[in-house]
Amino acid sequence: MECYFDNSATTRCSEKAADKMRQVLLTDYGNPSSLHGKGMTAENYLKETREIIAKTLKCEPKEIIFTSGGSEGNNLAIFGSVRANRRVGKHIITTAVEHAAVYMPFKELEKEGYDVTFLPTDERGVISLDDLENALRDDTVLVAMMHVNNEIGSVMPVARAGELIHKKCPNAVFFVDAIQSYGKVPLIPKKMNIDLLSVSGHKIHGPKGSGFLYKKDKVKLDPIIFGGGQEQGYRSGTENVPAIAGLGVAVAEMFSDFEGHRAHLFELKRGLAERLSDIDAISINSGLDDNSAPQILSVSVDGVRAEVLLHALEDRGIYVSAGSACSSNRPAISRTLKSIHLKDSLLESTVRFSFSIYNTMEQVEYASDVMHELIPVLLKYRRF
Repeated sequence: MECYFDNSATTRCSEKAADKMRQVLLTDYGNPSSLHGKGMTAENYLKETREIIAKTLKCEPKEIIFTSGGSEGNNLAIFGSVRANRRVGKHIITTAVEHAAVYMPFKELEKEGYDVTFLPTDERGVISLDDLENALRDDTVLVAMMHVNNEIGSVMPVARAGELIHKKCPNAVFFVDAIQSYGKVPLIPKKMNIDLLSVSGHKIHGPKGSGFLYKKDKVKLDPIIFGGGQEQGYRSGTENVPAIAGLGVAVAEMFSDFEGHRAHLFELKRGLAERLSDIDAISINSGLDDNSAPQILSVSVDGVRAEVLLHALEDRGIYVSAGSACSSNRPAISRTLKSIHLKDSLLESTVRFSFSIYNTMEQVEYASDVMHELIPVLLKYRRF
């Protein structure tokens, strides 16, 4: 049995999304900036997808900017907002557990002279609102944080953070990385005091190379890609119409039964956690209540290196991640696991199971059986 449990790294593209992309690639292949019929057909795909996304976020279609994915959306939000609001100040705030696509832009801005505050988290991977309030200053220009942590699934108090930021620093921009939360956790930007929000298509069964940035109307943002002025001037370059059309289909499918999909993901996550709970060497790093993300389960196996377990599971057709897949090919101790004060023996012994709406309880039961079989064997070769 094949069990793909690495859906926070990427998801299988939905068949309907792939079919739509094929139609656009081979038949409706016009440039949306062209004035002829094929150009107008291509432009209609952009319009339709923008409307589909806007409906899910309860925002205006003009507030959606198409990007190539999460990293570009994050970089546009961060560099674009600080440059557009440079007169406000040079103090920026983020958290200690951000994805590299947020953490590295902040480190780059630090080199450029910006004063950066990295907020710590508690053992759940959640920041303190008191710490955030104490960090806010008159010259704070940007606060950025992820909604759902990509490694352990913790959920940040985004709505309360946004309310606090806008009350104390009305000129600051609040940016939320929603790459792991969109389609899985309730998310309404205007109700949650969010100014900018990034999403990646391939995390929700859309194609790689697709994504969008929500930009609240009137929020100032400078482009980081210049050229023909597409996407209202915020993101130049001919739009990737096949990917955007596929993204629209994937979004519609994800939100066709949001609560049902969410309940299914929770069932899989809690089911695996319960089945693994009787293995003494295992500890669960993810919350299991309704306030946690439904699709991510972080598991540490004391005495078994993550890479060893990952390949042992792969040999049995089970695919998981050792930390964040975006950086796991360059081994390093996870900033998230250090931030939650995981004990030293577990820092290199943690794997992530992440589920999709296509996974089944049968797959969870199989993975549990394999873990029960493998771990006693692997512990015989323990290094810690």
